[in-house]
Amino acid sequence: MTRSMTAFTRQEIQQPWGTLIWELRSVNHRYLEPHFRLPDSLRDIEGGLREALRKAISRGKIEATLRFVPEKSGGALQVDQERLAEVLAATRELTAAGAEMAALNPLELLSWPGVLVESALDMQAVRQQALQLFRQGLDDLVVGREREGAELSQLIHQRLDAIDAIVADVRRMMPQILQGQRDTLQQRLAELSGELDAGRLEQEVVLLAHKADVDEEVDRLNTHVQEVRRVLKGKGPIGRRLDFLMQELNREANTLSSKSIVAATTRSAVELKVLIEQMREQIQNIE
Repeated sequence: MTRSMTAFTRQEIQQPWGTLIWELRSVNHRYLEPHFRLPDSLRDIEGGLREALRKAISRGKIEATLRFVPEKSGGALQVDQERLAEVLAATRELTAAGAEMAALNPLELLSWPGVLVESALDMQAVRQQALQLFRQGLDDLVVGREREGAELSQLIHQRLDAIDAIVADVRRMMPQILQGQRDTLQQRLAELSGELDAGRLEQEVVLLAHKADVDEEVDRLNTHVQEVRRVLKGKGPIGRRLDFLMQELNREANTLSSKSIVAATTRSAVELKVLIEQMREQIQNIE
């Protein structure tokens, strides 16, 4: 399926620990060129992100931005059992040494530095969710690229149809063009010499026909058009192959123009080159 290299997606998820937001932008590029903007606390997931990206996309400049907004309410309060055990052990030592101590107040124990702590954020869960959300974003990005790629394919097919029509017209016109040039040449030779030399006429007609013979170019144009249609139906990256075929089509259009002996074929060659250039511009955005 034809894929464009241009797409955008935004993915967001909210969890008790905060909010994750991914924004993925894709534009055309000769190779795959990823750029990640990540919070410092999530830098270590970049390797997994690059691996997932390589599996999903072959070409394009990808800008991936992740925003992490932790919940301001903070985590739940927990008792540091180790710290509490240390405080209790210290009180027992004082009692064993003969110090008189009142009954321990639980609230006073909780107020001791380090006994009551706020639970730490589970960053492993955040990392896993960020990776999963990124994969969802990639799936959506690919769908967008395929959707735009289908539109590009339709535009290219329209121009291929126009090229087929022009090539058919050129093929149909050539016998009439050659006969017209033969008649014109015969008239000029008659005017110049007064007495027509049949051998000289045939020689000039053969040279003219050789110069104006575009059957080979027309056949190759048809072949290249068929190949473009076949490639558009293929799977995987096809942009570079299509770009090569545009060069081949343009070469045949230039040759057709150089062999033109009447204005009609010159116009046809110009129209072909315009259509080929329009396709080439669209193909620059195909993966």
